Amino acid sequence: MTDQKVRLGIIGLGAEGGMYAQFLADGRVPNMVIGAICDILPEKKAKADEYGVPFYADYKEMVTSGDVDAVVTTVPHYLHPEMGIYALDNGVHALVEKPVGVYTKQARELIDFAATKPELKFGVFFNQRTNPLYKDLKALMESGELGALRHTSWIITTWWRPQGYYNQSDWRATWGGEGGGVLVNQAPHQLDLWQWICGVPNSVFAKCQYGFRRDIAVEDEVNALVTFDNGATGTFITCTHDMMGTDRLEILCDSGKIVVDDSKTVTISRLSEPEQVLSVNMSMEEVGKLFMGQLDMSEVLSTETKDYGSVWGEQHCDVLKNFAAQILEDAEPLAPGADGIHGVRLANAIHLSSWTGKEVSIVDFDEETYLAELNKRIAEEGKFETRS
Repeated sequence: MTDQKVRLGIIGLGAEGGMYAQFLADGRVPNMVIGAICDILPEKKAKADEYGVPFYADYKEMVTSGDVDAVVTTVPHYLHPEMGIYALDNGVHALVEKPVGVYTKQARELIDFAATKPELKFGVFFNQRTNPLYKDLKALMESGELGALRHTSWIITTWWRPQGYYNQSDWRATWGGEGGGVLVNQAPHQLDLWQWICGVPNSVFAKCQYGFRRDIAVEDEVNALVTFDNGATGTFITCTHDMMGTDRLEILCDSGKIVVDDSKTVTISRLSEPEQVLSVNMSMEEVGKLFMGQLDMSEVLSTETKDYGSVWGEQHCDVLKNFAAQILEDAEPLAPGADGIHGVRLANAIHLSSWTGKEVSIVDFDEETYLAELNKRIAEEGKFETRS
């Protein structure tokens, strides 16, 4: 360490890597500095020179250079596991971007390897977990105040992307280069948060549209229905062709309901008693008044609304601060790397269900069948090598 600041090596100086570099350069992460920058494009060296840090074209050289204590992998998704494993294998802490991997077998290799290096920190860049709104919702659900989960739905269609976005590079929106579409590129944060707050579902049945309104091979629209172990159900809807977009999360429980609009405004409704108790005990006279809008709802229901607003970039800085604090002070991790498997597995299961037309178990997810189906699609593209 250098003066109790973690030296971060940034692998890939694109949009994300460039943003993190600027945050560090601006001093927005007090316990972390840029140690070095790595990119396969030689012209990116000019930016490293501007920051006054070493530049590498090969990430392995950077990892073993002695210039960095930790790395962050802001590169195409398939590369996250191999880079994370290489860093950890060479005594360097690893913070990987979401998703941890494209398919569960690949993600598990990184997670299992990290478990053999307990002296090193391994995290996943789930910056939304630092959002006070979602932290509060998780605490509320864990408290049991609203009772057991009944149903949850997340419509998150604020991912509009024009055709030109997909035409930027050959690997984007391909099975062999990116590993999927909206599920692996835009929506991993919501897949993680949904399970972080509501729990990991047991199974999923899904309908995906591939190249529905974009000239791409992968999914640009998803409709998924999940079931939880207590019989509760959930729906997840996302796409990249809705210019207006909707972001609405609902969580219905036995004794209340949570509604989140635009990831900013939260409305929490609390029943005076569990819904089933009210159902049994409410007289038909009261029911009649309820149906006609004449019942004083304050007798059975209270509602509060809170606007959390948003501060762009703060959540990313918080993840970097926390990762540095883990390294320097053994702080509690916000997003342990092992948690990354949940979002990857749900995305894989959604794909597999849509490909087979069958409900897919998440508890006993068939990794080999998924990989075989993925490789079929990679082979049909004819641009990339299949995966193992």
